Amino acid sequence: MENLDNENKYIKAKERVERIKKFYGHLLSYLIFIGFLAGLNYYTDGWRYPWFLWAAFGWGIGLFFHALKALDWNPFMGKDWEERKIKEYMDRDNKEYKKTQHWE
Repeated sequence: MENLDNENKYIKAKERVERIKKFYGHLLSYLIFIGFLAGLNYYTDGWRYPWFLWAAFGWGIGLFFHALKALDWNPFMGKDWEERKIKEYMDRDNKEYKKTQHWE
């Protein structure tokens, strides 16, 4: 049983590391591409109209939500909330199962 718990913890940790790794890849892509667009913007009109900021803002919103998910940060429904809800539903299912077994 302990091996199973350790294996589950390992799998969860590995999945979390993969999510963080993907986020860092996404962040690097963002920095390179937005840097390229900023350079192109400067080359074409010398900052008279910084249009690259529209792309930076739009992609930045997606990057922000990706960071929230990758870093497991959710102030409203975090891991504690998730674990409590899972336990609550499991307890409810067990009670319903016991009720059905009583009548048979």
